Amino acid sequence: MMKSFDKYLKAKKALIITLDDAIYPEKDYLLQVYYLFSEFMAYTEQFDAKLLLDFMKTEFDRSGAQAIFKKTAVKFGIEDKYEHNFDLLHETARLPLKLLMFQNVLSLLQEVVKEGKEIILLADGDPNIAINKIKQLEWHGLEQNLKVYFISEYDFSLDKTISAILVSKDIDPQEVTLILSENQFVQKNVNINADCFSVTEIL
Repeated sequence: MMKSFDKYLKAKKALIITLDDAIYPEKDYLLQVYYLFSEFMAYTEQFDAKLLLDFMKTEFDRSGAQAIFKKTAVKFGIEDKYEHNFDLLHETARLPLKLLMFQNVLSLLQEVVKEGKEIILLADGDPNIAINKIKQLEWHGLEQNLKVYFISEYDFSLDKTISAILVSKDIDPQEVTLILSENQFVQKNVNINADCFSVTEIL
């Protein structure tokens, strides 16, 4: 086993990891959704797809995905009815490119499987969007070893989700390692007595 992964796996039964920005960069998903939306608007309303996409990219880099449709609609005069299409694309988009995991995270997960330990994936947000992301990730065969839990089913609480998992599997908190996105780690969204790391430490 790679020495750098010892502290994450030694004496553990399972690895719990969140999806967005821990398994892969969520930006890779969202920018492809924005690309598809800009192409859709070019086809239906003859908007300039490149201008739309460039604006959405800039807004995302500046302030994230929050209210990005409304900002774009105001800027370009897009009718409100197209917000439904924009939202639906997040759930149903077939991406031009597969989503790729962070390389070191892939290596870590491969070690987890090699050692016969369990991978528990926590998906935040809308479950339909999460499922669409999961389906379009390049898992390198690891999908056979995943158990997915949706945080929305536990009041959108990481603590409640993880506690329920530990109880259902009869695992002690000290027997798992938790990997969070940098944002989740900084916000200290978890108050469970388990070894917890930011994905940036692995990257």
